[in-house]
Amino acid sequence: MLYALATLFAFNLLGELLVRATGLPLPGALVGTLTLLIGLLFYKRLPKPLEDTASVLLQNMMLLFIPVIAGVMLEFDHLRREWLPFVLACVGGAAITFAATALTFHYFLQRQRAKEEAATGNKQEAA
Repeated sequence: MLYALATLFAFNLLGELLVRATGLPLPGALVGTLTLLIGLLFYKRLPKPLEDTASVLLQNMMLLFIPVIAGVMLEFDHLRREWLPFVLACVGGAAITFAATALTFHYFLQRQRAKEEAATGNKQEAA
């Protein structure tokens, strides 16, 4: 688990360094995550320690949001003045996430059905 956490922190640091060096208008954590994704695509598999650590982090994700929620509460006066863009961003982001998830699920479901049909067709031809 220590190896996996060190890997996650290293890619986060790499993302921060890339953003500062290039001046990209993106969060360093996002660039680090994309760099990790590219690395895993080249590696062509997910190492078991990284998978286990990610699973633990995902199971406890609500704990990771506590500092963010506390930070939002500190800016409550600002949110009271700027509530409309905040609400629109939240609703729009949720809608985009929902649509992307549904389309991805549909794509993989269709792909799985096509594989099953191809496997069934091959078995029938062999018989």
